[in-house]
Amino acid sequence: MAEKVSKQKTIENEVSLNGVGLHTGQEVILTFKPAPENTGFVFKRVDVEGSPVIEADVTYVVNTQRGTNLEKNGVSIQTSEHVLAACVGLDIDNLLIELNASEPPIMDGSSKFFVEALERAGIVEQDEERVEYVVNEVICYQDEDSGSELIVMPADEYQVTTMVDFGTKVLGTQNASISSISEFKDEISNARTFSFLHELETLLQHGLIKGGDLNNAIVYVDKEIGEDTLQKLREVFKRDKIAVKPNGILDNLTLHYPNEAARHKLLDVLGDLALVGTKIRGKVIANKPGHFVNTQFARKLAKKIKEERRNKVPKIDPDQKALMDVNDIMDTLPHRPPFLLVDKIYELTETSVIGMKNVTMNEPFFVGHFPGKPVMPGVLQVEAMAQTGGILALKSVPDPENYLTYFMKIDNVRFKQQVVPGDTLIFKLELLAPIRRGICQMQGYAYVNGKIATEAILMAQIVKTK
Repeated sequence: MAEKVSKQKTIENEVSLNGVGLHTGQEVILTFKPAPENTGFVFKRVDVEGSPVIEADVTYVVNTQRGTNLEKNGVSIQTSEHVLAACVGLDIDNLLIELNASEPPIMDGSSKFFVEALERAGIVEQDEERVEYVVNEVICYQDEDSGSELIVMPADEYQVTTMVDFGTKVLGTQNASISSISEFKDEISNARTFSFLHELETLLQHGLIKGGDLNNAIVYVDKEIGEDTLQKLREVFKRDKIAVKPNGILDNLTLHYPNEAARHKLLDVLGDLALVGTKIRGKVIANKPGHFVNTQFARKLAKKIKEERRNKVPKIDPDQKALMDVNDIMDTLPHRPPFLLVDKIYELTETSVIGMKNVTMNEPFFVGHFPGKPVMPGVLQVEAMAQTGGILALKSVPDPENYLTYFMKIDNVRFKQQVVPGDTLIFKLELLAPIRRGICQMQGYAYVNGKIATEAILMAQIVKTK
């Protein structure tokens, strides 16, 4: 996996839209707000006590029957895909999406109005570099029951092709493609959601589509339609006249494209794959996509990305001059031998640090820890990782010598390789969120002999001493 250097983006000003949710029928106000680097897309329910947040993360997907629905700690976001497609389609990285109900407004059933709002807010570059997942091999997900298949393969940029076959004469087989995310606004964003008449009747009978009308969903008539059905539709949509057009859709809507259904499926794919949480550089081919298979593919992709990043051993040139030697480290940290467990720092950015420790037979802990078969204690591996993380935490203050870093919590610790005399431990720690109020949360890895030896999530607090 390689990385391509470009800057993260958010919006300059906040902007709001209002409408009704398609399935809930609730009036809702949606507000896009700027978000700091490395935030990603985050929903916030301001109508719920405490204004809880739900990250746009595939691990929170709970239901895909009528859209991609998220839930965290009992708080839900329904039909997230059209909003997320707009965020991805405009190449934005970080956004806070505030809602005063569970479902975003359906608007016209596309992403068009979200795109227009975000452009009004102004898209701006941020200081942090963006990390893309560069696809180096074909990754595939198949659903045997539906015959759906999604694959991603290497490409120079994010590209998507969708192929749909609904087995009906009125819709038939369609496909749509974009060769660059820059095409989304003009080619895809105004493609509206659609339904077949038999699906619409079922949804209406069960009270599951309270906010729909003929302006926010294309209805394909895939069955004989009688006067009784037409009368029911007139009542539901509060219209005096409803008829079927020669192209097989209910009237009062004109298709934007002959393949609008395939284009909307592409929009859905982009929105659902936003839940991977990482920009993708590769070509996605989706055959008969749907929210279930899209999100299953997103899970598989997110897992693979996490594994690759976890197993990506930092490259250190032993002849390279270190950014900080042991004397520089002692100028920053209060630790001293024999409890100073970091020898060098090779990289230090606003969000990550890479350090190193040579493990020798002269370590004092080897005297009593398995003296016949010396093994570095796991607790000291975590301490060495924490000291390296302390360097990263203290980078956020201008005078680190006047601060101490106290570790508050350690989670998800795993020991995977023994560390013995003669080994070189390489540490890499990355911020999981921006440092706020002196609280720093980091994902840490320790590598030895090209493999992960230890991993943990560390939380620390930076405290001023003078």
